[in-house]
Amino acid sequence: MLTDNGIQFRLPPRYANGPTARYLTHMFDLRYDEYGIEHRFTRINHPWTNGQLERMNRTIKDATVKRFHYNSHDQLRRHLDDFIAVYNFVPRLKRLHGLTPYEFMCKAWADELDRFTQNPHHQTPGLNT
Repeated sequence: MLTDNGIQFRLPPRYANGPTARYLTHMFDLRYDEYGIEHRFTRINHPWTNGQLERMNRTIKDATVKRFHYNSHDQLRRHLDDFIAVYNFVPRLKRLHGLTPYEFMCKAWADELDRFTQNPHHQTPGLNT
């Protein structure tokens, strides 16, 4: 998971490098450890990396909450799941050399197997999804 360096994602530098740093753990890091997710941060003073995250967030907002009214959080969650499924399998993105995000992940899985914990081919939607 790639996040920026905000205090909502990591401890402030005065605590992270202090004498009690080994006893402190940020709530996000606890959750990442619980689910086996590697937490990475954008480089400081590299705003274009954070811009990529913000652009994806904008794409998701434009397709969901800015376009539709939801009566419940469950309705939003279902629509968001549908949007992510379509986004991962339909658009061919210039940044990914004309591949869909799913095709790009499958290609990366074939080339760099040790980086993955699950086979992306098992994430293909089927008849009962």
